[in-house]
Amino acid sequence: MSEHDDSLQNKVSQNSQDETSILASIAEWLRKGLTKVEEPTWQETVEEFIEAKEDVAERISDEERSLLLNLLRFGQLTVDQAMVPRSDIIALNQNSSLEDTMALIKQKGHSRMPVYRSNLDDVAGMIHIRDVLAYWGEDSIFKLPDIMREILFVPASMPIVNLLVKMRQTRLHMAIVVDEYGGTDGLVTIEDIVEEIVGELEDEHDEDSPPIVERGINIFDIEARAELIIVEETIGITFDISEEIEDIDTIGGLVISLAGKVPEKGELILYSENVDILVLDADPRKVKKVRITIKNTDIDT
Repeated sequence: MSEHDDSLQNKVSQNSQDETSILASIAEWLRKGLTKVEEPTWQETVEEFIEAKEDVAERISDEERSLLLNLLRFGQLTVDQAMVPRSDIIALNQNSSLEDTMALIKQKGHSRMPVYRSNLDDVAGMIHIRDVLAYWGEDSIFKLPDIMREILFVPASMPIVNLLVKMRQTRLHMAIVVDEYGGTDGLVTIEDIVEEIVGELEDEHDEDSPPIVERGINIFDIEARAELIIVEETIGITFDISEEIEDIDTIGGLVISLAGKVPEKGELILYSENVDILVLDADPRKVKKVRITIKNTDIDT
């Protein structure tokens, strides 16, 4: 065994004994963003090591191994392998009324949508549901261009790891994929990119049960996939979202941001002196379900 193999085995052994395991390092890497792309030779070495060493295989679970291999494969992917194709893009015309905009958001369940001028080859930007709801009841003055946010434009051949870095740097989490003529080829969000590493963000049977269930007076069990804005409307509080995490769309995303990691099942997060968030279900990759308890109903947060 080479000195390089010895060093790598020691690192894996040490991490496997740590409480947070390998997945914590990966989660931290995703949270902080990438700074460089590892050399292919290193990727190949790690991949072969994970597959070949029986002692390491005993320490690494199937889920951890799958995640690591996805991470290694991630460095070879291009944008077109993660994008939503043009035919499946849900977008708004810039002249859409508030009523039409809200109807499409409700129908499709998206919190962010691209906005086009004359057709889908002429995308002007994107909108976020929070900005739309600020005009609730103000149909006469609502204009989509007034609340549009910037959107990235990238080629289909761009390495996906480079797009993730760009999204982190610009804080723009949606990109239009353009073809060689400048037309729209597809769309990719930061969620699409993360799914390439951790798999589908929603469980196969997520839609079998309602996302929010009231268990008692001011006690709510909430699926992590539930849209944050819907949670706020249902339970009657408004979360104080800082500018740094304003693009978070789900209650699960908020919980991870508050904890600074993927919290474990049973972990209690004190959002405020009046609001507790208990993690009811989670795995090393994501939060699945939480319970929010509101102690004082006379407050907004």
